Amino acid sequence: MGQSSPMSSSPPVAGPWRWPVFMRASAGWHLLALAAALFVPGAWPWALAAVALNHALITAAGLTPRSRLLGANITRLPEAAAARREVAITIDDGPDPAVTPQVLDLLDTYGQRATFFCIAERVQAYPALAREIVARGHSIQNHTARHRHDFSLLGPRGFRAEIERAQQMLQAVTGERPVCFRAPAGLRNPFLAPVLHRLGLVLVSWTRRGFDTRERDADIVLARLTRDLKAGDILLLHDGHAARTVAGRPVILDVLPLLLERLRADRLRAVTLPQALNFA
Repeated sequence: MGQSSPMSSSPPVAGPWRWPVFMRASAGWHLLALAAALFVPGAWPWALAAVALNHALITAAGLTPRSRLLGANITRLPEAAAARREVAITIDDGPDPAVTPQVLDLLDTYGQRATFFCIAERVQAYPALAREIVARGHSIQNHTARHRHDFSLLGPRGFRAEIERAQQMLQAVTGERPVCFRAPAGLRNPFLAPVLHRLGLVLVSWTRRGFDTRERDADIVLARLTRDLKAGDILLLHDGHAARTVAGRPVILDVLPLLLERLRADRLRAVTLPQALNFA
């Protein structure tokens, strides 16, 4: 089995944190609304409506996984990686002892690499499987400790506790400290970005996803992943919480061989995110 490249121990982000332009503009908008409510007779209903509209925009941005309004968010690989004809296959919510070993065998068969955004408590439950993922040349990254459904409602302390706990658990099992983070379902709020910055993590979403946690038809999942497929794409599949085909198989096991064949035909190479982002 191939060994993974040593991962850089230095944070991929540096320098002081600065709120993104959208959030700085939102703060200014609030101050303007407050000033109007205080000093312009009869303006308070309009000021209140302006603040409500701003909060609706912030909420919408948090509910849009690929949005960059709340902070940096990687949705495609860098141009240098695209020029090398690289793509990233990302696999979420595992490891799953009934699914992940088969996924690893398929990746080995085609000589491709993937990034597993793992739930840290599942890594702790199946440490040998997690270490095998890394030993086979793949990467494990942070997908929170518990994959809690209210993750996007947390504040700074809740984010830090959940993500830092996952960092410690993943490093203890694999010996590698993650540099990438993906939120459960990609949902978040404005407090996440500064926490990730302080922990030396970058937020990664995807270029396209197959919706394979609810879609049972492998052909439909594959079509979503391969429509306009090109170098630099980040693709999302699931080894945990995977939907089942009519035959009862996790849909990823029917999709992945076809996807890997497509990559081979298009002369695309799947690499880990740390490799593509030059963090390895």
